[in-house]
Amino acid sequence: MATRSELVEAIIECYRSSGRVDKQLILDEFVAVTGYHRKHAIRLLCRCQSKKRWAKTPVGSLERAISWRTAGVVRACG
Repeated sequence: MATRSELVEAIIECYRSSGRVDKQLILDEFVAVTGYHRKHAIRLLCRCQSKKRWAKTPVGSLERAISWRTAGVVRACG
């Protein structure tokens, strides 16, 4: 038997391009073979195609925001 990750890679494109009924059948079989919980299997098979995470705030814009805010505090208190 192939490892679970190899099974995911083997059926992921088929799952993504299938319709709702076909996805249910693929998912039922995948859960039976791997032993994964159904919701976990759905998350594995629907994971983002690009592994892009939340964009981080650029350091420059964060520094500008902090300096702008502290400048206002200095003016108000000074």
